[in-house]
Formats: sequence, structure tokens, C-alpha cells
Amino acid sequence: MIRQFELVERVKAYDPAADEDAINRAYVYAMKMHGAQKRASGDPYFSHPIEVAGILTHFHLDGASIITALLHDVIEDTTSTLEDIQKIFGADIARLVDGVTKLTRLELTSDQANKQAENFRKLVLAMSEDIRVLLVKLADRLHNMRTLHYIGNPDKRRRIAMETMEIYAPLAERIGMQEIKNELEDLAFGELHTDVRQSITARLEFLKQSGGNLIGHILAELNDVMGGNKITAEISGREKTPYSIWRKMQRKDVGFEQLSDIMAFRVIVENVDSCYRALGVLHSHYPVVPGRFKDYISLPKPNGYKSLHTGVLGPEHQRIEVQIRTRDMHDVAELGVAAHWNYKNGGPKTDGKQYRWLRELLDILDHASGPEEFLEHTRLEMFQDQVFCFSPKGDLIALPRGSCPVDFAYAVHSQVGDTCVGAKVNGRQVPLKTALGNGDQVEILTSKAQTPSPNWERFVVTGKARACIRRFIRNQQRSQFVALGREILTKAFRQEGYDFADKSLDGVLRLFKSGAAEDLIVSVGEGHHTGREVLLAVYPSLKDKAHAANVVSLPSKPKGTGRQIKRENAVPIKGLIPGMAMHFAGCCHPLPGDRIVGIITTGKGVTIHTIDCDMLTNLQDQPERWLDIAWDHGAETEAHTSRITMVVANEAGSFASLATVIAKSLGNITNVKVTNRSTDFFELIVDIEVRDVRHLTNIIAALRATPEISSVERARS
Repeated sequence: MIRQFELVERVKAYDPAADEDAINRAYVYAMKMHGAQKRASGDPYFSHPIEVAGILTHFHLDGASIITALLHDVIEDTTSTLEDIQKIFGADIARLVDGVTKLTRLELTSDQANKQAENFRKLVLAMSEDIRVLLVKLADRLHNMRTLHYIGNPDKRRRIAMETMEIYAPLAERIGMQEIKNELEDLAFGELHTDVRQSITARLEFLKQSGGNLIGHILAELNDVMGGNKITAEISGREKTPYSIWRKMQRKDVGFEQLSDIMAFRVIVENVDSCYRALGVLHSHYPVVPGRFKDYISLPKPNGYKSLHTGVLGPEHQRIEVQIRTRDMHDVAELGVAAHWNYKNGGPKTDGKQYRWLRELLDILDHASGPEEFLEHTRLEMFQDQVFCFSPKGDLIALPRGSCPVDFAYAVHSQVGDTCVGAKVNGRQVPLKTALGNGDQVEILTSKAQTPSPNWERFVVTGKARACIRRFIRNQQRSQFVALGREILTKAFRQEGYDFADKSLDGVLRLFKSGAAEDLIVSVGEGHHTGREVLLAVYPSLKDKAHAANVVSLPSKPKGTGRQIKRENAVPIKGLIPGMAMHFAGCCHPLPGDRIVGIITTGKGVTIHTIDCDMLTNLQDQPERWLDIAWDHGAETEAHTSRITMVVANEAGSFASLATVIAKSLGNITNVKVTNRSTDFFELIVDIEVRDVRHLTNIIAALRATPEISSVERARS
């Protein structure tokens, strides 16, 4: 454990103006408040905040951050209050401690995923005011991960490791804290995949023993090459972490033996000109590995990272990765946002561009319907590789790989995204679902009459775009349900000779657990309550007449309508009003497990389509016909018709083979159509009754393994 005078000396070494007295008082206060509390390791609890403060001194954080680290657990785990902190240490420290501390806990009934999402949401709000909150939180998580093995409950260890891998490591990468990010990932990897990490570590140790001082030999030759070309450089080398090796094995789908670039070397030079000179020397001396060169100097990462990356077949005939950068670039690469800290001015000396991602997270937070949706979108944001595009004015916008012009539009501004009608990429008009590439110049065409299309959610990638589209759809659907609910109530009231008005519902809102009259009207429109139920609640004297209206029953097959929904025997679809006619679209054959949407069809009620059905593109300009629906529990217990297309060998027994495979997989063939035939093959359309998407997927997999069947695909139109 770091002693008090050692901590002060560390801080004063890089920040002579730091408040030594305040750091000493915080050290003593933390020890006093945590008292006899113990950690899972058996160490005194106050050793944890002291170690967290020690981690931050490595990144040269200011005195306020060090004090915050010392105090970050006293409010949550001791009798100390925020008012006490403010009185003793001042408003600035109190604000930082308040940002780091988990001040409010969710109800005990909330599940763990919801709690995780809510805590992450609060963290984003806190760090949006001061990025030091995140720096302290990352150091806190790093020390917790270093001592994770002391926790006896394996489920708890796994949950903490998963949260670290999914949230904290990507956040560390976003602010350029590469060193913390690498250690967090490797520690979490060791808990989540213990055997795999041990295996990789053992193989690395074997290579080290069998190959001798290979890194030393390569370093010596690289130094000779640079020195011989009069380039002053500081060169270092290391083995890649077990986690980075495992990720590359997963990404390339290769075994450990097939990986050749498990060593990385760093060349630090005097200036940018020397970076490119060093790159030229390397490429002239050693064969270049195709596709491995990346120039992050001319096109930096959003977190400010700059460096040249290349892969060469280097000394000792080893395939190595080389990073070339200046000393300033190296500081930013290792320290991230901490490298920008300006102690004299008390704040970061930065233009703020690397905080763009934080503003985007806040936009997602504004548009998401709840903490779970927010966490879903931010995970998408943080885990995907990026492409860099330019606006017509030359502004650089980083987006996840696979993003389309709609994502670009929402990255510019929410209003630009909402009113987007088209896009030009490199001067040529393209479909809105076109994937953008590095260096594309994107111009967004807008119209005040345009609104977000539900179809956009099929191809957008960024969390902000998806959240904005969903919010618009939710608001639009609410207005539709308000209109429908008001119409249902007006009709129900009129049948008994009463006029309906919103204020007539005020006396029964508590009975239906609604906060306002409009909420109850929406509930009726959504089908949660009938107009008759509300009428009887408002006028209890009518209950003696209600026995004939308790169950709504419609003819099973009225002329001109599709399949009917009855309250007592409903097809399990959420979002459809009881009594509403519906049928499944023949173009896409939706199954339980598919994301679905309802389209109001004149004379047919509601047609159920999959969300990616091509037919929906013809309805983009008619949002009033769209209904948000989903499969309810129990949908998979019924038989649903699916459709597949097949190419089958034209030989004896082929039809028998496919029928046998489908029967053994518990599917039922209801129709077969030959669409094309030749001397060698038949092309077929086959309708099969299945339970859900998973059942169909299993059947398709079994069919693909049958020798007589050339190809099998699910039919989409």
C-alpha cells in the first residue's frame, strides 16, 4: 500500500502546484472513515482508494483527481455525506466525488441487466460534466480487476469481468487510455476464458524459451537500420497480450500456430517528418505485409490517437507489427485525455474534438426509451470499427464501419437526420442504405416535409440514429393509439347515451393505474382495456347490463377479412387490438423470432410483415398505416407456415431425401412448387409448417447437409 508521504511526493513530482495539505487531509479522512472495513482479500478497505489514487499518479492527474480517488467510496460505504465532503474539501471535490459515487441504487426488484444499464447511464451523465469522473472510475475498476480473484463467488467474478469487457475497456479506448484498456481487457479475459488465456500464455513462454532472446535480436537490428540511415529513434518491443492474440485468432479464424505477428515494436522519433522517413527506411529494408499499413497521423482516431502502423517481414524472418510516432503522439497514445491536462489553467488543453463521442452518447441518452435500450446502442457504438467521412465543408466525422448516409445525417445533427430525403456520396446520388467507405464525402439532402421512416431502422448502424428513429416511431404510434382509443371510447359511451370527454376519466385513472387521461386513452387504443371496461368504471350503475359485453367474440371467418383475433383465443401478437382482423403476409412469411411490423390494410385489417420485407419499401410514405407489434410468449407453440427455395439434384430419390429430412426435423410440408427444371437440377419452392425461426434454421441446416440438395435459402418475397 502506498504510504501518505509517497503519494504526495508522486503528485508533487509532476504537479508542483498541487495542494499538498488537501491530499494529506483526504488520505487521513479516507483511512478514518473506512476504519476497520475489510476487502475480500482481507486487506484494510482504505487500501483500495489509496491504490486507485496511485494508479492516477501514473497518468499525471491533477490534485483534485487524486483527492477524488481517495474519497470516491466514503459516501457509499461509510457514514460520510456529500455535505461533509463539500464542507471539508470544497464544492469542486464534492462535485467530482458525487459524479463517481453510485448515489442511488435501483429497487431490489430490478434485474441485474437493468441495474448495469442504469449505472452506466448515470456514469455518462456525470462524466459529461467533467471527464475526470471517468478517469477516476477507470482507475477504480482497474484496481478492482487486479484483485478480482479474491472474490469467492464465481458468478459475481464473471459478471464484473463481463461488465469490464463490455463497458469500461471500450470507454478507456474512447478516451485514449490504451494502457488501462489493455490491462482491463486482459484481466477480464483471464476470468472469462481462463483456460484459453493459460494456453496462450504457455505457448508464448515456450516460444520465448525455444527462440532465445528473439525480441532483443530484432531490436538490435532495427536500431542498426535506423542509425545507419541517420534517424534518431527510441525503439522498444513487446509480445502482444494474450487477449489481443486471441482476438486476432477469432477475427481471422486461425490457430495460434498460424499467427506470425505476435510481436509489436514501437519506434519513437523526433518529429512528424522523421515518422515518414523511418517508414520509408523500414519499407525499403524489409518486405511489406499487404493491407497492414495505416496512417493515423494524417487521419487521427476520434480519441486523438496518432501513429503510423505497418507490418513487415522483419529481422530473423519474423512477421512483426511496427508503430512509428513522435514523443507527443506517444504520450497521447499511452495517457489519452490525461496527456492534455493543463495544471496551470485547471483544465484540459484540448479543442474538444475527442469528446464528440461523449456528446453522441448524450444524444442517445436523450432519445432512448430506457436504460436497457441506451446500453444496447452504446455497446454497438463502442465495439465497431470505424470509417472516416467528410462533410462538403471538409469536417471529419467518424462512424462505425457499415454506416450509411442516414447514420452520417444523424451524426451531423438530429434534425438533419429526421429530415433526410437523399444523399450524395462523392458527388453521386446513392440509396440511403449505401455503406460508406473511408474518405467518402457525404452531402445530405433534406426536406422540411420529411419524417424518419421505420424502414431506416433496418440498415442504420449507429445508436444515435436508431434511438432517434425509434423515438419518432414511438411518438407517432402514441398519437395513433390516442386517436384510436378516443374513437373506441366515444363509441362505447355513445351506445349508452353518454357524451365522452377526457375529463370524464379523471375519477378512474387510479383504478386503471394511469397517470393522465391520455395515458388511459392510449391503453384503450393499444387494446389493454376495452371501451366498455372504462365506461363501466365511470358509470358503475351500468354494471348490471354488462353481462352481455364481458367477452368480445367475432365470426371466425367473415367475408373480406383475414384471420381473426379473439380475446379468449388470441394469436400471440403484442400491439394488436383485440378484435382486429389480421393475417400473415405471403411475401415474407413471418415466424416467431422475426422482428415484425403490422400494416393496416383496407378491407383486410392488419397484415403482419417481417421488418426487412422488401414490400415495406413501397409504404415508406404512408407511416399512418404502420403498427409496432411483436410476438408474445407462446407464439412458438403454434404451427406457422414458412417458405424456402431449394435447388435439388435431378436424380432418383432426391424428393424422398428432402421429405425425410424435413419430417425428421419435425417440420410439415404443406406445399411444393417446381419453378425451374433442367437435366441436372430442379428449383423448388417449399412451404413448411414450423414453430419459429430457430426451428426453420435447424431444418435448413439439415437440408444443406444432404448430398442431393445443392442449396437452400429462406424465401423473402
